[in-house]
Amino acid sequence: MSHGTKVCTLDALLSRREAERHAGRAVVHCHGCFDIVHPGHIQHLQFARSLGDVLVVSVSADRHVNKGVARPLIPDDLRAASVAALECVDYVYVNAEPTAVELLAALRPDVYVKGSEYERSADSRFLAERETVIRHGGRVVFSDCGVVYSSTALIGSLSGPDRLRDEKLARLRERHGLTDSHLSDLLARGRGMRVVVVGDYILDRYHFCDATGVAGEGPMLSLRALHETDFDGGAGVVALHLAGLGARPVLVSALADDEDARRAELRLAAAGVDLRCSRPRRQVVTKHRYLVDHSKLFKVDAGAAAPADSGEEARVAERLLQAAEGADAVVFADFGYGIITAGLLDRVLPLLRARVPVLAADVSGNRGSLLRYHGVDLLCPSEREAREAQHDFSGGLGAVAWNLLSATGARQAIITLGKQGLVTFERDEHSAAERLRSEYLPALCPQGLDALGCGDALLATATLTLCAGGSLQAAALLGSIAAAVEVQEVGNVPVTAERIRRYLGKRDAMSVAA
Repeated sequence: MSHGTKVCTLDALLSRREAERHAGRAVVHCHGCFDIVHPGHIQHLQFARSLGDVLVVSVSADRHVNKGVARPLIPDDLRAASVAALECVDYVYVNAEPTAVELLAALRPDVYVKGSEYERSADSRFLAERETVIRHGGRVVFSDCGVVYSSTALIGSLSGPDRLRDEKLARLRERHGLTDSHLSDLLARGRGMRVVVVGDYILDRYHFCDATGVAGEGPMLSLRALHETDFDGGAGVVALHLAGLGARPVLVSALADDEDARRAELRLAAAGVDLRCSRPRRQVVTKHRYLVDHSKLFKVDAGAAAPADSGEEARVAERLLQAAEGADAVVFADFGYGIITAGLLDRVLPLLRARVPVLAADVSGNRGSLLRYHGVDLLCPSEREAREAQHDFSGGLGAVAWNLLSATGARQAIITLGKQGLVTFERDEHSAAERLRSEYLPALCPQGLDALGCGDALLATATLTLCAGGSLQAAALLGSIAAAVEVQEVGNVPVTAERIRRYLGKRDAMSVAA
């Protein structure tokens, strides 16, 4: 039998199992990830084959490989083909369930073989598998082949742990129909859509310096100021990204009555942002970053959090609800400086949910509360923000996402992982059991000039993609492209639809479907 015909559908596998049973042949079953097939795997499978007449190997589907965000390294169809190429293996099946329990109940193997590390395991998943095998008259055998290898350890030792990035991207795009033409069409459909952004405006001031040496009075770096450049940040740059993508953004925020605020208003208005801002602050929140060449040395924050009082909260709510009339989306960009309060969210979220097709939210830093955003369509936190919100620093990312969506009632989440990329999560509406569907998307530009604003670019682009009728995966991919474009600029430079299209056209930038 060729290895191509060894890989079976479930129906074909069960039919062949029945034929083997009628012929009096003993069926042995092994289950695992098999990300990199190594000598330990081969000896394990050869040992299993020696215990019966037929060896069935089930391979975990990609979405159920919980060995790290970049795993599996090899897609499930290629892992199945690799295992099928082994002479000792008779049939291979890609298991779509999170454990082998359902397959074991249907297959009813005579022998189920696991590695010796499971012999004293209290893992509830393995215990359920063992109970299923025994209940159907089979036995569980543990192999100890003396050759110990670990796919995880081998992959971790590689200098480039995600060398199949382009292959993963191509397969994700193929699965979800994310062709260049489809993505470009979504960008075009987003043009002219009205999106309201509410949140704290922040001024990012870059101080470009020359390092002149070490100061004479102490062991500190001596700098010579060259020039300063101001960038609009916080909720302001989210609105600017939307303007650059062709949307019609409205910014609901709080400013100060000073020169910095007036210059910011002129910049935003010139870019096409409709401003609905009050001036309750003493000064614009400003983050000073000091750089030599493109390297940031340190940051100094000016301006404290100033939570809105009940009167200002009511006025912000009124401006927001007025701006949201007829809007396609509302984006909450919560940087924790006071315009978004718990009282404001209690006032407006139920009303916005009934009026606005798409609600999205993100928090930055430890001042905002991610768990306050009940019933939104999309949450876009970093992994750290998602974990800090729930005080869960050790659970699996899938569990963190499940608990986040359960606590907020949000439909979907894109959790960013920095240089590792991102993972999308959404509830599986087609499954009787409560499950999440997830997709891993590697970073499109792991190395860049300046990470400032990447999350804002992703939030704006992903939200507009959902408004245009795109899937969560399309939103994540276009958002990732926007972040990859942004990271190549120093400072908060608004991303445009044209720059994203140019990125799509670069065949060396990522593997693309026609």
